[in-house]
Amino acid sequence: MVQFCLRRRIQRRMLILRRCIRRLMDRLLMSCLRKTVRYRMLPQAIMSPTPPAPAPDAVQGEFESVEVVPEPVSVPAPALNRDYSVDSDLVPLKISLLGDCNIGKTSFLEKYVGDEKERGREHENGLSSIDKTLIVGDARISYSIWEVGGDKKYQDHIPIACKDSVAILFMFDLTSRCTLNSVIGWYQQARKWNQTAIPILIGTKFDDFIQLPIDLQWTIASQARSYAKALNATLFFSSATYNINVNKIFKFITAKIFDLPWTVERNLTIGEPIIDF
Repeated sequence: MVQFCLRRRIQRRMLILRRCIRRLMDRLLMSCLRKTVRYRMLPQAIMSPTPPAPAPDAVQGEFESVEVVPEPVSVPAPALNRDYSVDSDLVPLKISLLGDCNIGKTSFLEKYVGDEKERGREHENGLSSIDKTLIVGDARISYSIWEVGGDKKYQDHIPIACKDSVAILFMFDLTSRCTLNSVIGWYQQARKWNQTAIPILIGTKFDDFIQLPIDLQWTIASQARSYAKALNATLFFSSATYNINVNKIFKFITAKIFDLPWTVERNLTIGEPIIDF
């Protein structure tokens, strides 16, 4: 009887110790992931759009690779706060939009969020954010999309916008080569605060781009592909006016994050919305 009581007491203490260790490991894991909720396993299915027809590798560009060696620095608390309800099937993800002024970032974002653009949008001088919720299988994905103003005076918002982002969209105007040249600076600033986010290079205003002479289209497309290669980024040509590749970009991000069986085929045909990776 004494041995049985002693065994029961030891088992109880081991159970308590095991629970404490499990709670400690959970807290450490959540702290490393910097998430407020647990992720759930998503189903191996996602809506698959019709991919564009592949084309031969028609253009090649050369660009000296950019090497960025960021240093760890402290980041101030975000100025825009959002409360997510603790829901077992809600996966909150953050995406950042960077690029010069007047390149169509806001139009691109509003085209994607659609009817939700009037709800949940928060503004600060040079910084705004908006939410978009998707249903994928039995899980809900809440994208928090942060847009930084294109003026240099707003670059102080880059740390807030980029910290903890899963993807960063570097945007430029296809009809303005100076905005493409600025992408390198945006990339270097963003990588100081986030070295793991998926980089995506997006050329906007494709509907205006196709009105340019074909030789100029070839030159800009070649340079954009060279920049994308240097940044190790996927390249999309898009148009918010005609909703070209807008939704496809975010589906691509979702597939990349959750390793879903959905792929984008390359399209390198001049005069068509290019997709290159």
